[in-house]
Amino acid sequence: MFTQRFSSTPLGARLARHLVLAQLHIWGVPHGSSLSDTAAAIVAELAANAVTHGRVPGRDFELRLAHTPDRLLLIEVSDTRAECRPPRSEDLGCPAPLDESGRGLVLVDALADRWEVVDRVAGGVALLGKTIRAELDLRRD
Repeated sequence: MFTQRFSSTPLGARLARHLVLAQLHIWGVPHGSSLSDTAAAIVAELAANAVTHGRVPGRDFELRLAHTPDRLLLIEVSDTRAECRPPRSEDLGCPAPLDESGRGLVLVDALADRWEVVDRVAGGVALLGKTIRAELDLRRD
């Protein structure tokens, strides 16, 4: 398990993406691999959303990773705004070609095997905010 808090700024979002790559490398997932690139893209989108839509001044967002080799990579990004919840996977629409936003969760939906929005919980205690959880299945039969 890897957990880190980041400032709710564009710099914090970039740092989250870079640290995911470093942590995956420590866990034996090489830079430039399909899993590494996919995880980095998902974290980049979720962290950008946390900074853009889930930002509360003075409060950080949190990234959690759990890796079970050959089984699952779990990515969670939590912010402190409970009232700004994204649409569910089945309710996502396609943005118009010239729209400047609206592609992040469409990309997460395409890359992740599953994703959902859940209430933010830490240490078994409900906290203010929400968590976006994305899962990548590593077992391919």
